[in-house]
Amino acid sequence: MNGLSDFDLLSLAEVAELLHCSKAHVCNAVAGRVPGCPPIPAVSLGRRKLVRRATLISWIEQNEQAATPAIIPASPVRGVVKRA
Repeated sequence: MNGLSDFDLLSLAEVAELLHCSKAHVCNAVAGRVPGCPPIPAVSLGRRKLVRRATLISWIEQNEQAATPAIIPASPVRGVVKRA
């Protein structure tokens, strides 16, 4: 291994493939037009946008949301009268 894997540059199409979404959605995410999602850092080379593999992995890790179960309060039992 040559040690360049952290500096691998991905096209927006490759980023879309890795994220399982459309290239248009990735373009919007890079431009900061996806609500509730910070922009994906990208390098501009002319009209092309490229994303470093290590930067993408870091961005994913920073934006992961823990899958926590929703805490739903117990509903009152109907037909039961509380006595003091």
